[in-house]
Order: sequence, then structure tokens, then C-alpha cells
Amino acid sequence: MIQHPFVTEKATLQAEQKNIMQFIVDVDDTKDKVKKEIEALYKVKVSSVNTMMTPKGKKKAIVVFEEPNTATELASRLGLF
Repeated sequence: MIQHPFVTEKATLQAEQKNIMQFIVDVDDTKDKVKKEIEALYKVKVSSVNTMMTPKGKKKAIVVFEEPNTATELASRLGLF
């Protein structure tokens, strides 16, 4: 389950320049589960998902979108910028 978007200065630059967004997800979630959940929840196409554990013990999903400018449009819809 997606908990919330992960917003930092670096994450914002990646959304604008590389069409990437970051989300904090449940520790038990797989890449495939995160991809399906984001596609269903936000009605967007996901190209790839990478995951990593943060130093605080949370799981971060780095999501690359297929269509150009999807990350900035989604961030705007979510009120992130």
C-alpha cells in the first residue's frame, strides 16, 4: 500500500527533469504490487519501479512513468507543487 509521496528537493528535481516520483510504501510491497497500485490509483502508466530501504527503516519506491510530464502533472494533482 502506498503511504504517501516522498518529497525532497532532489525528488522534485527528478519529477521535473526525469519524469520520476518517489513514494513511501509498505515494507512488504513488491515492485510489481507498487506498479499496479500506482497505475490503478492515479490512472497513469508506469515504466519501471525501483525500491530501497531508507535509513529510518521505511521502504521507498522510485517510480518512472512512461508518458512525458506525468510526474509533474501527478505532483500538481496531489498538491505537491
